[in-house]
Amino acid sequence: MLRFFRFSSIRTKMLMFAVVATLLPSLTTVWISYIENKRALQAKASEELLGVSAQAVREVDLWTKQLRYDLRVFSISYEVTENLERIPLVNSEPVRSGIYFKRLTDYINSVRVRFPDYAELLVLDHHGHVVATTAATPGPVPLAPDWATELTKNDWALGAPYWDSTGTRAEMLVAVPIESGRRTGRGAGDMRLLGALASRVSLRTVADTLRRFAPGESGQIYLMTRTGRLIVSSSGSSRELMRQGYSRDAANWLLAREGRAIQFGSFTGNRVVGSVRVVPALNWVVVAEIPSTEAFRQVARLRNVTLGIVTLLLAVVGALAYLLSLLIVRPLGRLAQAAGNVAKGDLAGDLPVTTGGEVGYLTEVFNNMVARLRESRTELERLSATDPLTGLFNRLRMMEALENEVRRSRRLHHHFTVVMADVDKFKRYNDEHGHPAGDVVLKRVAAIMREASRDVDFVARYGGEEFLIMMPETEIEGATKFAERIRKKLATERLPVGQITLSLGVSAFSMHGDAPDQLIAEADAALYLAKRAGGNRVVAAARPKVSAR
Repeated sequence: MLRFFRFSSIRTKMLMFAVVATLLPSLTTVWISYIENKRALQAKASEELLGVSAQAVREVDLWTKQLRYDLRVFSISYEVTENLERIPLVNSEPVRSGIYFKRLTDYINSVRVRFPDYAELLVLDHHGHVVATTAATPGPVPLAPDWATELTKNDWALGAPYWDSTGTRAEMLVAVPIESGRRTGRGAGDMRLLGALASRVSLRTVADTLRRFAPGESGQIYLMTRTGRLIVSSSGSSRELMRQGYSRDAANWLLAREGRAIQFGSFTGNRVVGSVRVVPALNWVVVAEIPSTEAFRQVARLRNVTLGIVTLLLAVVGALAYLLSLLIVRPLGRLAQAAGNVAKGDLAGDLPVTTGGEVGYLTEVFNNMVARLRESRTELERLSATDPLTGLFNRLRMMEALENEVRRSRRLHHHFTVVMADVDKFKRYNDEHGHPAGDVVLKRVAAIMREASRDVDFVARYGGEEFLIMMPETEIEGATKFAERIRKKLATERLPVGQITLSLGVSAFSMHGDAPDQLIAEADAALYLAKRAGGNRVVAAARPKVSAR
């Protein structure tokens, strides 16, 4: 009983906390009530959004299919195919005069009058030239470069939506093929593409359709491309609207949740509840949305009451939790802070064991873990900087040292040299005597370099059978003599099997460069010259030429 009231065990502390937690069921009840009411209202809004978005998609899809059907009917008319085929060409350009041109123009004008959605009808030849148009002045034709292929493949082509030059409406360009004959049989081998019947179609009807299905009091429904660019909206269309939209990532996020009611940030920046659906015929996207404030207006009052109850309960529970934190949180807080320091790389300190029970045992285990981490980090640092075969520094450590020496030499205006060494015909040696023998050679080369170098020199295995030596405060003549000593030493070295030689290249800072990569490249180029000359020699990088003024 005495141990119980001393709170020496986490188990007893958690038991006391459970007693205090009996105050929480009331809070839980209020919160669940709030969540359920919000869920019910969201379900209601979702049902409405899914319904209106499905209806809008169906209407726009039907409008698109009817538009495509009408244009296709007009394109196969005798007045279009025969007259277009008979219009003469001059320098590959259609002649915009004559009886056939007049018949074609009269026909598309008669069609244009009967269909108010057609802002302009155009007849294009198979090169994309405007043969005839209902407009007084032909405008640009915003079709993709591969529109003819698209016509042959999908039987129609769709241009990107745009705001017309008069600044009154949104439009898109739709084109259907004009063919010299109908497809017969299984293929289209007897079909010849004469051109296209295109129409600049006003999207005002689409905007009116969206306006009929606008959800809620202040909700809206709009049409956008799959990349997030807005086209028309139930709240009105304008040039400024078509310049707005979502980022490509935001549009992809919405499309991934197609057919579901979700909460997201609208293009206006407001939080909304909305639904996204794709119009199959256009491959555009219908988005229906209601502001979150409107969707959850009825639950706002319940939220305020809930927040009041939560505040009161949190004040009571918080006071009791503060007292318990003196017994539970303080030692655990020290452990958490120490763990955070360990995560940042600080392994210096150990925690004092001031309490008994599970927390005291956990502190001891933590101290042992930190001690082991210190030992492991020391070993890991050693392994990360050295080559496991030769014991020399590895390439990563070598590059760090070389960069530091470049910075020091620049600041103090000192010199240093770089020696690049490569074992001659090492692959042949491996093939003849085996890789274990090759490893023995690499170890011996590393030992010779390490013995011949000074304490301030930096010897590293650059990779494979290549080695690099950095010699601070050394001129190129001294480095060349040093390299020659190593070469001679290895040439006379008695190996368990076979014989091996070494080629070396030397470069100097700042004679051959003032950056690590330049110095290595110059030393490597000199090494290459030594290799080409037969190997087993030292070559210093050429001195830079001084141009005469």
